[in-house]
Amino acid sequence: MLKDILYVSGKPGLYKMVSQGKNLMIIESLSDGKRIPVFSSDKIVYLKDIAIFTENGEIPLSEVFEKIKAKENGAKCAVDAKSGHEKLVQYLEEILPDYDRNRVYPSDIRKMMNWYNILVEAQLTDFAEPETETEEKVETASDKTEEISSEN
Repeated sequence: MLKDILYVSGKPGLYKMVSQGKNLMIIESLSDGKRIPVFSSDKIVYLKDIAIFTENGEIPLSEVFEKIKAKENGAKCAVDAKSGHEKLVQYLEEILPDYDRNRVYPSDIRKMMNWYNILVEAQLTDFAEPETETEEKVETASDKTEEISSEN
């Protein structure tokens, strides 16, 4: 689901792509449905490409959103994104205890919580990444190998 949602630097909120041309993209706001053009010079980031730094590597944003969804039972974040730094850090520690405190700033937590709330309001709460076809093919091939070896 996050593969279709994007963030444009300098513009508030989240968007989905409606149309794309050579140097132009038409996007639609998830909040109010307004369509605006963005150009190739604008910094556009798809949410599927964002990850949160942890002590053991990186965790995709979709997994973090799934953890928030589980904690909040599918509702909006209990902590307001405009809360103080201490509350934001404490909230993320509950969700993701091993996040990298040196590389994830309170402003990042605030932005992540805002994005989560926007997605919940837009009823886009299927954050789990679907398995790709190649993973399914590998699993099927290994299953067949096991079946053949068990027949012998």
